[in-house]
Amino acid sequence: MDRLITMLVGLRIGFDTRMRHRDERGSVTTEHVLWAVAVIAIVAVVVAAVKAYVTAQAGNIK
Repeated sequence: MDRLITMLVGLRIGFDTRMRHRDERGSVTTEHVLWAVAVIAIVAVVVAAVKAYVTAQAGNIK
């Protein structure tokens, strides 16, 4: 009976370790997605500003 309990406890500890590892892996992916979204937003703002400047300067050409 002791061997059965020891085996079940060992399986439970192994299962907890695998589940914890999975959760941490997902958080890295979420972090990368958030950084990618932030970079895309910054690039969009810069492109809009450059486009507005170029359009304004093109209007001044005679």
